[in-house]
Order: sequence, then C-alpha cells, then structure tokens
Amino acid sequence: MTLYAALSVDLDEIPCYAAIHGIESQGLSAVHAVYDKAIPRYEELLDKEGIRATFFTIGSDLSREENAATIARLCAAGHEIANHSYSHFYDLTRRDRDVIRNDIAMGAREIERVTKKKPVGFRAPGYTITDTVFEVLEELGVEYDSSVFPCPSYFAAKSAAIAAISFRGRKSRSIVDDPRVLFAPADPYRVGKPYWKKGRGLLELPIGVTRDATARLPYIGTSVVLWGEPAAKQLTRAIIGRPFVNLELHGIDLSDAEQDNLDFLRPHQPDLRKTFVQKSSALRAAIHQLRDAGYEFVTCAEAAAKLH
Repeated sequence: MTLYAALSVDLDEIPCYAAIHGIESQGLSAVHAVYDKAIPRYEELLDKEGIRATFFTIGSDLSREENAATIARLCAAGHEIANHSYSHFYDLTRRDRDVIRNDIAMGAREIERVTKKKPVGFRAPGYTITDTVFEVLEELGVEYDSSVFPCPSYFAAKSAAIAAISFRGRKSRSIVDDPRVLFAPADPYRVGKPYWKKGRGLLELPIGVTRDATARLPYIGTSVVLWGEPAAKQLTRAIIGRPFVNLELHGIDLSDAEQDNLDFLRPHQPDLRKTFVQKSSALRAAIHQLRDAGYEFVTCAEAAAKLH
C-alpha cells in the first residue's frame, strides 16, 4: 500500500490572529507579514525538499495586487491553491445558509480569477464545519474538504484559550466545534449525516492527528515547530502508519517575530517565541522522517484523486 503525505498551508493573515486573541486589529504593523515574509520562506523550503503543497487561500486577500501575484506564482510553480472562504468568518457555520454559500462561492471565484483554475478543495475557518456546509460544498461542485479535526487535546486547549481571553476582558472571534467531531474518523472518509460518521458524501481529508493508540495528538504546524526537532520527530513517529498524513500548517508557522515586526503578537502566539530558522528546521525534520518511512508527498487534490 502506498503511503501519502500532504503539506497544506492556511494563509490566514495577521489580522486573523488579532481576532482570535481579541486584540484591536486597526493600526497593527506588519498586517501582510504572512504574504510578504512567510510565503517566500515556504517557497524556498518546498523547492529544496521537492514538494508541491496546498495553499488554502482567503479570497478577500486577493484584492491586494501583491497577494494576487504571489498566489499566481505559487500556482504556476505547481502548488495547489484551495479555497479557505472569502471572508474567513470564524463563525461562518452560525450564519444563514445563503451567507455560507455566497462566502464559499466568492472565495472560489477570486481564486479562479487569479489562477485561471477553479479550486477543488475547501477548508473551513477554524476547522469548524457542519452538515449544512458539506451540503453547500457538494452543491458548488467541490471535490474534497479538509476541515475535520478529531483531536481531543486541541479541542480542550482551544476551549480553554477562548475562556481565558474572555476572563481577561477580551472577546475572541474564534468558536469551538461540535464536540462530537472528536468521534470522526482520523483517516480519509466519505462523510455521512452527521458528518462525523462515514457515509457516501463528500471526501474528507481530516487534519492530521497521531495514531489512536497515542491519543490522537495534534499533528499540525504549531505542535511540530513549537518544541523543536526532538518533539517534531516524536510526533512524526506517533503518526507514521496512517495511510494519509495531512500536516496542516499556517503561514505564521514560518513567521519570525523580530524579523517580521510581530513583537506585539508574541505574548499571545507561542510559536512566535521561536525564530523561523528554528521552526523550519523542525519542519524539515518531520518531512525527512515521513520520507524515510516511505511516504510520498502529494497535494491534497492529488491525495483526493488517489484515495477517492
């Protein structure tokens, strides 16, 4: 059996993190740090490793000409550009169905305008998804989703962080998912109703978690890069064996607080306490370990085609 791995990068810009932490976004410096600083680092790393990744793109960001040029360049280089909604509403799932449909469709149209290719994949803001969103995705002809994150420790940490922000008198825009998502399959599956059960619906490529015997720990950018190479290797050992490893990253995972003028965010964003050099080293260690275990790196769209 061929083992597949994908690197998928959510291109949430700095104001998204201000919204998560309840910080005023107006007047923030380095609001384009992900596009202007982090993406070139990803390009260099991916080129050196010979990997083509999937970049989940927020449609509204493409109104900036520099961002549109960056996405067009990534697409021309063979990377997949997938849909991360138009507005990145953290509470998208709590809005009217028409709002959900329009926002997802607008995101896809903006990506197609820039790349001349219709995106085939979708990831919901904050990984939060519902049966209604899946129905909309099927109506719009989306080929796969990659939002389900069946990770108990992440769910608990996210809930605690939102509560702590509220306790400090701020309001986070982030919301928690239905806890029953924790019972969803951790390997690719076709969704049923409810979406955390298998069925005959859209193909789901879940966010990476370690094997069930290791408590489904989060195998995402933050956990891989935060504690350095030794922890990255331990986490990777704990996920090896899954038929598909979906290592979900964010642009900020290769940001550098000092070089990118993000010191204001460092107290709230633990991974910014590491330099991008330290973080890229940990990420490379994970990539090499997956390769040594026999994993073939593909885009999410390629994985969907192979696993359908």
